[in-house]
Amino acid sequence: MNALQTLLSKIEAPDVAAMKAAQARQDTLTKPPGSLGRLERLSLQIAGITGSARPHLHHKVITTMAGDHGVVAEGVSAFPQEVTPQMVLNFLHGGAAINVLARHVGARVVVVDMGVAAELPPHAALVNKKVGRGTANIARGPAMTREQALQSLLNGAAVVEAEIERGLDILGTGDMGIGNTTPSAAIAAAVTGRAPAQIVGRGTGVDDLGLARKVAAVEQALAVNRPDPHDGLDVLAKVGGFEIGGLAGAMLAAAAHRKPVVIDGFISGAAALIAVTLAPSLRPYLIAAHRSQEKGHRIMLEWLGLEPVLDLDLRLGEGTGAALAIGVCEAACKVLDEMATFAEAGVAGRLD
Repeated sequence: MNALQTLLSKIEAPDVAAMKAAQARQDTLTKPPGSLGRLERLSLQIAGITGSARPHLHHKVITTMAGDHGVVAEGVSAFPQEVTPQMVLNFLHGGAAINVLARHVGARVVVVDMGVAAELPPHAALVNKKVGRGTANIARGPAMTREQALQSLLNGAAVVEAEIERGLDILGTGDMGIGNTTPSAAIAAAVTGRAPAQIVGRGTGVDDLGLARKVAAVEQALAVNRPDPHDGLDVLAKVGGFEIGGLAGAMLAAAAHRKPVVIDGFISGAAALIAVTLAPSLRPYLIAAHRSQEKGHRIMLEWLGLEPVLDLDLRLGEGTGAALAIGVCEAACKVLDEMATFAEAGVAGRLD
């Protein structure tokens, strides 16, 4: 059994007994049954994931993984590739949106270089898991070798393993990489079988010509590479990205340790498609943070069978939506744990 197979074998089904116990407590809290809607369902899901009827989310982690993409040569982005390393430095200095929102919900941001096409200066807070200096152009051939795809998955898993040792109760996934909505769209088209034109969006804000180039690049990538939709590693290798593989590995590792995973938007959605293709047992561990403005994100969520927690017209990435949704998840668990029961509060229950 290789390292990936070992990881996949550790993902178990949710704990039904914990979910039943959480539901029994929900039924006695001082409120009409079901009146807190999605918060109640989230608390039950997290109880099943963690195996605790009263889960606590003290240690919140958002891993923002960065990588570059050769497909930018096709004119698919409104921003130059130099922005990727510049934004990584911004993350490290605490000046990006993800830093602000993570501070707001009390989460720590773990910044990972999975494949930036530049050598970043050493920084105590930067995790170096670089597989290569950016992927190859998927419109001309495979993004990476199968060995590199496997390495990106294992590197992402190793990041989470290290964070679990530091303390991790819930994981949020985020990304950075100029051009990465294009490989994400290619992954979505490959896995879901939907046409690229139904999935490809404007990403960083390309104009109509840029959008047409993106659709053409994805169509060409699929025709040239012919990824196998039933083989997540093949899809990742042929049309993916190093940070996408890293995020998929992070999700798998979190689930292997019974930790809930809050996936961000379009790029994290692509990583989830890869991860679930490799391990269908991952699905119950996933919480969709929000519905992105990228039109293909809805298709991703439908395929994954996930209902987004939020719908705020977000399309930034970085893990920003995941940060906000982690706050909602924590609120759901606090209600389950801290709210008084009818008996504790001396409040009369529902009439039969």
